[in-house]
Amino acid sequence: MLHITIPKTKKRLYNEVKNEFTYIEIPKDVELVLEHSLVSISKWESKWHKPFLLKESKSADEILDYVRCMTITQNVSPEVYLCLTDENIIDIKNYIDDPMTATTIRQDPNAPHNREIITSELIYYWMITLGMDIEVFQKWHLNRLLTLINVCNIKNAPPKKMTQRQLINKYAAMNAARRKRSGSLG
Repeated sequence: MLHITIPKTKKRLYNEVKNEFTYIEIPKDVELVLEHSLVSISKWESKWHKPFLLKESKSADEILDYVRCMTITQNVSPEVYLCLTDENIIDIKNYIDDPMTATTIRQDPNAPHNREIITSELIYYWMITLGMDIEVFQKWHLNRLLTLINVCNIKNAPPKKMTQRQLINKYAAMNAARRKRSGSLG
């Protein structure tokens, strides 16, 4: 979870629809608790009807709405989000990008790339397939959850088939070990 403080402020905004300036006042500091999780992404995708994890850039409204979806704090005035500071935005970005785990998974450069579009429903499917407790894991930091899913897939994967050369070397080593044990020359 990320805790950020939006300082008390008075801000002037321009409303393009009404062609006028409006003022927002936050009379005291506001503490927000945010969570970058599968639940947050599900909320965002249900509103915007597009995958959150695509590399495409998002509009300012989409980004601001994702911060709203991440918010655990109750009864937050919508104007508060318009008063996020640059420091708040940097903290949120760093929190979203944080792997939240010590585990690193090395990608095989020769492995085929999966071009499947990842949505919250696909991640829920993976969790169901792996027998994970959805109620517990859907609130984990998303990067940590995806790492856990990758680890489960790696550990559950069938052993890779050996190449012809690897098989020949394996059998040659086994034969050499047998000859050595039995004292045979061939």
